[in-house]
Amino acid sequence: MSQALYQDRIVALAKSKTGAGTLAAPTAKAMRDNPLCGDRVSIEIRLDDQGRIAELAHKVRGCALCEASAAALTPRAIGHTATEVAELRREIDSVLSGESPGTGDFAAFSPVAQHRSRRDCVTLPFEALRAALAG
Repeated sequence: MSQALYQDRIVALAKSKTGAGTLAAPTAKAMRDNPLCGDRVSIEIRLDDQGRIAELAHKVRGCALCEASAAALTPRAIGHTATEVAELRREIDSVLSGESPGTGDFAAFSPVAQHRSRRDCVTLPFEALRAALAG
């Protein structure tokens, strides 16, 4: 795999493990697998009374891209509704397609645009979160 893909920002995000763990009383949870590479993401969320994500925790068994994506997604998703999380998904998709440089930590994933086969590694946490929000 290209050295450029695993640049310092992605490695730092993966190592940060922001949001890693479990919640004491999740409102919902979901797990998603990528059978092609073996990545697995479990997401737990606690919603507030307005349907916003109050807490989010994840467990990732996967590559640095998947771990970094979950770490980048966690702080961005807190305080958002399912509709707003769908906007975050559109943002990361535009980064992965090369249409947008992205904002904040999402910008770290711009090198993935050149590696089509690795895009699913980045989007797997988003898929798990979408499933958790869907109930």
